[in-house]
Parts: sequence; C-alpha cells; structure tokens
Amino acid sequence: MSTVPGTGDQADTLRLMARKAKNNQQADSASTSGLADQKGIRVISVTSGKGGVGKSNVVSNLAIALSAQGKKVLLIDADLGLGNLDVLLGLSPVYNLNHVLNGDKSIMDILIDGPAGIKIIPAGSGVQELTSLGQHEKLKLLDELDMLEEQFDILIVDTEAGISENVTYFTVAAQEIFVVVTPEPTSITDAYALIKLLATRYSEHHFKVLVNMAKDSEDALEVFRKLANVAGRFLDISLDYLGCVVKDEKVVDAVKRQKAVTELFPDSEAAQCFNTIARRVIENKRQNRVKGNIQFFFRRMMDCQGAP
Repeated sequence: MSTVPGTGDQADTLRLMARKAKNNQQADSASTSGLADQKGIRVISVTSGKGGVGKSNVVSNLAIALSAQGKKVLLIDADLGLGNLDVLLGLSPVYNLNHVLNGDKSIMDILIDGPAGIKIIPAGSGVQELTSLGQHEKLKLLDELDMLEEQFDILIVDTEAGISENVTYFTVAAQEIFVVVTPEPTSITDAYALIKLLATRYSEHHFKVLVNMAKDSEDALEVFRKLANVAGRFLDISLDYLGCVVKDEKVVDAVKRQKAVTELFPDSEAAQCFNTIARRVIENKRQNRVKGNIQFFFRRMMDCQGAP
C-alpha cells in the first residue's frame, strides 16, 4: 500500500503535525500532573523469541481471565500475515484489518466478540505487513483506533514470533512487554536474543517473563533464573517474573476444540494459572513512562521507523 501523491500527502502531513502536537500536549500535561501512569488505556505487547511456545494461546486466555476480573479488554492480532487468534477461539470474522486499511470498513465494523466479553481486532492471511504500510495507512489506523480508547482498560497486542521488524514495531510501542518462554533450551536462547535486540537497539530495559508449559512452579522458576542470569551478565535490563502456566492436557483438549481453556475448563490447573497471572497484572502498577495509550502507541510505531 502506498500513499497517492498530491493533496493526500499534504493532508496526511497536516494530520500528522496536528496529532504530534496533541500528543506532546497530553504528555506534558500528564507529566506535570503526575498522572502519566494512571490515564489512558494500558497497552501490553505479548511476544516470544520463537514460535511454538503457545503465545497466542496465552494471550487469549489471559485476556479472558482479565475480563472475568472486571477489565474491558481489546486484543489486536498483530501477526498481520498469519493471524490465528480467531481460529484458536473458534471465531469466523468476515472482515479484518486489511479492510480497514483499504478504506472498505471502519474499525468498529471489524471488531468481533470473543469469550467473556473480550473484543478482538482480527488479522487475516495475506494482509500486508505493518512495516510496508505508508504514512497514510498508519494515520488511518491510528484515527480508527482513537475511537476505541475510551471503551477499554487494556489493549493486548499479540505479535508474531521472532525478531522481525514487525515484532519490534509493536513491541517497542507498547507500555509493557511480556515475553513468553518455555522450558526448552531453544526457547530460552531465542527469548534472550529477542530481549537483547530490544535492549541494545531500541533501548528497552523492562521486561516481564511468563513461563508457559512448565512442569510445575519450580520448573518455571528455574527457567526464569536461567534467563535472568544470562541477561544480568550481559545486559542492563530489568526482568520481572510474571508467573507460569503449567503443562496441562486440558489446554491441548481446548485447542483442539477451538476454545480457551479458561472458558472450557475453568477449574483446570492451567486456567487457575491464568487467573493468578491476571490478578498480578491488575495488581501491578504499570510502569511510570508516558508510552502507552493508543495515541502514544501508534505515534511510537511511526517514530520507530527511523530507528537504526
């Protein structure tokens, strides 16, 4: 997708200037009032160093657990080429982000209802990656998302796995970064590689680690210790242990039935793990950095294009 030359470019430039001025004013106001970490939607990016760690399953179940505890949750499937949140939850969206970017639909038209009252912005197979979008499309998406900010408490971004530019765009823009890792050595190694990239190239220094598919809590803590030890030796970062989800056959059963384990088996061990993590997310105060309502989120996405 590319911006058509001419008046459209001029209009986009004016819109971008106006938006940046508005965001700067909001940032200054929030900083002066000391309420920078209390206003606006809370933006969380959930990412992983490699595929196969159950990240999207973690995202959907965590969102449901947060909603069950009284939070209004919006999910964005940010794997724009191979989105699968809708498949995991047995949903069949008619429209996706591509229709918004093409101007065919509004963001409200593509929102779909998920379990426990969560809302989902679906991606779709073959949707052009964010990094290939022009300024016009990014501004359009930002304008659309502005309409949703007052409706939700938490926005969770489910990135694709790995260290592509698409991942870093979404991750660097969020207020909080959750890294999903499993006990497999390759998962730990790839999680460290992702954290190292975000720390050294994008100056991210705060990460929360969620261990998935752990044998038990001790197994999960050992995974976190390994990751924290190597990060502590070579990186100037802060790693916090968010919690773990134990390996549970009920999760496998739920995935096969295209349901969330928290919905289908609410009394299962895995579901209880998600409930515990959701409570920690709610209880933990968000980091005090003006980085994270929807406007700041997508402004940073545009700013990151010039990162080295």
